[in-house]
Amino acid sequence: MSKIVTKENTMKDTDIKRLLYTHLLCIFSIILSIFIPSVFLENFSILETHLTWLCICSVFVTAVNLVLYLVVKPNVSSKRSSLSHKVTRVLKCCIYFLMSCFSFHVIFVLYGAPLIELVLETFLFAVLLSTFTTVPCLCLLGPNLKAWLRVFSRNGVTSIWENSLQITTISSFVGAWLGAFPIPLDWERPWQVWPISCTLGATFGYVAGLVISPLWIYWNRKQLTYKNN
Repeated sequence: MSKIVTKENTMKDTDIKRLLYTHLLCIFSIILSIFIPSVFLENFSILETHLTWLCICSVFVTAVNLVLYLVVKPNVSSKRSSLSHKVTRVLKCCIYFLMSCFSFHVIFVLYGAPLIELVLETFLFAVLLSTFTTVPCLCLLGPNLKAWLRVFSRNGVTSIWENSLQITTISSFVGAWLGAFPIPLDWERPWQVWPISCTLGATFGYVAGLVISPLWIYWNRKQLTYKNN
């Protein structure tokens, strides 16, 4: 019995290390989205060319997530799928991502974002938030709404990776929500213009989740138990 427990703990520690390295690379992708464009684009900055940065950051984070999950493969399916199934899966993922972007856009408008003015800014913010939340879900769980509902239910996680997905997704939402608080204040700062403070809040929340989740999982690894899906 003790050997089985020791083996499980060793496997869990190995997964936590892989998770940590994966998250560090995701953080690095955000850092790259800030510094690399400044080399090629004149007068590039997060505040002055915010829309450009939103696009670049979304592309960088999405690309790194796709590559990492293809390499790490935290959820390996035992079934061999045909080419048509893989193509259908990719198309479904693209549709889910677009639906996520439009859904977030509508939610932002309902919560007070301009309906017609700054529509591009609002949509690109929706794209960024979808990149931080929907893209990792698609990479890890695929276009499976039942799996999404299971993971975000109270006791539905079946792996360390899903635990991390919970934390990073929630922290991104919380960061975006907190980022909206400075907008109505009369400080007259450039970062208070919609949606800069919200996008920065979502980014900080996402990074915080990437840092916190491996530490939290490592700290509680002995208490974490998972049911087979």
